[in-house]
Amino acid sequence: MALGVETAGTVTAVGSAVTTFGIGDEVLTRCVPFREQGAWAEQVICAAADCAGKPPSLGWADAAVFPIPALTAAQVLDDALAVQAGETMLVHGAGGLTGKLIVQMAAVRGAQVIATAGPALADRGRAAGAMELLDYHDAHWPELVRRLTGGVGAAAAATAARGGAAQAFEAIETGGRLATITSDSVDADREVAVQQAYVRSDGPRLAALAELLSRGELTMDVGAVYRLARAADALVLATSGGHGQAVVVSPAPL
Repeated sequence: MALGVETAGTVTAVGSAVTTFGIGDEVLTRCVPFREQGAWAEQVICAAADCAGKPPSLGWADAAVFPIPALTAAQVLDDALAVQAGETMLVHGAGGLTGKLIVQMAAVRGAQVIATAGPALADRGRAAGAMELLDYHDAHWPELVRRLTGGVGAAAAATAARGGAAQAFEAIETGGRLATITSDSVDADREVAVQQAYVRSDGPRLAALAELLSRGELTMDVGAVYRLARAADALVLATSGGHGQAVVVSPAPL
């Protein structure tokens, strides 16, 4: 397994066919497929088409951890669910990085967002733009979603909570849409369109999202920054869940 699948840095060399970036440019990217063993390194080779220019006002830590959750959120909302203004949107697992971005982007698109999170992370869901925030430890939260929607259910739902697709399915209206980023399976016993969403590298889309982040229209939560020599400590924190915050590894002080 590669360590690090997103990164930000300064271009030190370009291939002969690259015309979009030059030496000295600051970029961020979801850098797959890998030439070696991942982005926890001093140097990494990335496809130019997958890179986005880093806005000057965007900090390195935010830029480094932004590509995957941002691209995932945008692709879930626009490609998998085609969320429209005025629709009721459920985001199950809004306390994590990706879930919070899905809430933010859905709210910007004019959706009426109902979100779930644990009590410790509930404030993040509210701050992101959720109109209603439910505790997913309450086994009856899908019923609460239906009550909040007049007994119908949400028109669309995204689940970023591992193992939560089946519960989210119960909170969606017949004829609605569900996208899961956790590879959960759902036994669909009524008419709901279910998609597994897998993030794709997309330099131009990432560039547009990075601009939103630099202007403060989207936000990231960076919990810790470790020097590369302490990558093992960073991995321990990252695999523990990070309390909904990103973990950064850097070869130089930030």
